[in-house]
Amino acid sequence: MIRLGLISAATYGATYRGEDVPRTPGSFHGTAFASTYNGCDEDKAKQWEWTFVPAKEHIDEAQVVKVWDPHKSWAERLADVCYIPEVAETPAECAENVDAVVIVDDGSGDQWKYALEPLRRGIPTFCDKPIAMTATAAKQVARVVRETGTPFMSASSLRFIPDIIALREELPALGDINLATTLCGNDLVYYGIHALSMYYGLRGGGALSCINVGRPDCNIVRVRFENGCDLILMVGEREMMRGGYQLNLFGTKGWRTLSPDLTNLYLHLQRQFIHMLKTGDEPVPVEEEVEVIAVLEAGKRSLQEGREVTIAEVLGD
Repeated sequence: MIRLGLISAATYGATYRGEDVPRTPGSFHGTAFASTYNGCDEDKAKQWEWTFVPAKEHIDEAQVVKVWDPHKSWAERLADVCYIPEVAETPAECAENVDAVVIVDDGSGDQWKYALEPLRRGIPTFCDKPIAMTATAAKQVARVVRETGTPFMSASSLRFIPDIIALREELPALGDINLATTLCGNDLVYYGIHALSMYYGLRGGGALSCINVGRPDCNIVRVRFENGCDLILMVGEREMMRGGYQLNLFGTKGWRTLSPDLTNLYLHLQRQFIHMLKTGDEPVPVEEEVEVIAVLEAGKRSLQEGREVTIAEVLGD
């Protein structure tokens, strides 16, 4: 049985926007991850007003044995509901005497900071999306990963859903894909990573530049790739469009349109992490996740500066 520490999992606050947002009880990702591994007492979870997402399917090869959150009382409640035997006092303590750690997207965009110490101690680490909100911070994580050689994974859950895996097998039938679109709602970096990751999950990286011809609440970003494809990434804030995800591929032999089924999306993501722990296979090179953040940052900078921005300049290469 693989023993996991679950970090920053019981509360959530969307401070990635730079606002002073209080953390609220519960967490979509934290409770889903906990119940994916440990199951839960759904009746007990209903005692409190909090965000709680019970997993419908489970991973049996691993168990969360420790949990930490800055609000200890909610960590204790999550532990009670999801059969987690220990509530840690600090993030560092949550990474002690475990086989791996799972760091949860807690709304800060800064959860990557919790990854540095486990990585330096050689503890395999999953860091929830986005790996960071800037390419500079993402590169810092990647540097530690490669310097230490510690197994590491960070990715959007949409990269590994069955619809994307199946579509990958269909790509040869589409011929040369020179145009594609992908879209989702909300913030360009924080949520746009999902839309962009669907494309990356199919065709990999190699982005060259971005130009954003939209506006702050409605981004329209042309991403040019070295394989000759131009991807149009559209991300609209909540006031402009409802949330959701769509991908379109336009090939010389055929087209495909996909509105993905999001059932059990966290299950598929965590299965990839467990597979890495068992085999050593890296599901996503950390450098590719750095590039994803650089593309999103370049799209944001392009709108601010009114020009095409290269990925190389964002990465500082």
